[in-house]
Amino acid sequence: MAAGTGMPAAISISGLSKSFGAGKRVLADISFDIKPGSLVALIGANGAGKSTLLRCIPRLIEPDEGSIRVLGSDMMGGRHSLRYLRSRLGFVFQKHNLVGRLSALTNVVHGAQARRFGIRAWHQSIAPESLRSEAVACLERVGLVSVAAQRADSLSGGQSQRVAIARALMQKPDIVLADEPAASLDPQAGDEVMALFADLMRQEQKTVVFTSHNLTHALAFADRVIALGSGKILLDAPTRGISETELRGLYG
Repeated sequence: MAAGTGMPAAISISGLSKSFGAGKRVLADISFDIKPGSLVALIGANGAGKSTLLRCIPRLIEPDEGSIRVLGSDMMGGRHSLRYLRSRLGFVFQKHNLVGRLSALTNVVHGAQARRFGIRAWHQSIAPESLRSEAVACLERVGLVSVAAQRADSLSGGQSQRVAIARALMQKPDIVLADEPAASLDPQAGDEVMALFADLMRQEQKTVVFTSHNLTHALAFADRVIALGSGKILLDAPTRGISETELRGLYG
């Protein structure tokens, strides 16, 4: 249960461990709960295990030990259950993962594939009018309706990541997982994208877990920070009252 809410945690992880090869333990006995509607930053140096942990949640990486529950259901269940739970998870990654030869609008329409629209969500030209209108509205929310018809590979890095955020909104997930969403952008674009991302997620009351090397972003845009080091949790605390200097001390 999420503390103080009387409802299941959005994400509940217990005793999670993961190794890559002999002697290369990346995660060691990780446990925490994330309450619905919270924004949580995973921080840590390179190799600390934050991206591995994030990717274990939807089982893009299989953990060696431990349990994962998402929205009150066992993530370690069978294929049908896993497929359903993954449909409730949205993804925003550093590389944006857009289809470059397709338009920004079609890339956003793709977000509806998780909602069982099938082939109708493959391209905006065959999507129902309701889906196209939804996708345009999502682009409008990230300030990019003017580039709807442009190929994704013609967009700037900041624009591409905004399209990826619009695609995640189109999916209508309960939880959004974001792996270094601003790392590939220049500082100004990164600040703008993170501010937009956090604002939209709060408006939509989504539960968010994002990894970041940027401690300023972690403190400014998350409610809670979980710091990893050598595959273990070094700190798990609300961001309010934590200084950037304190966080930097964990990297020593």
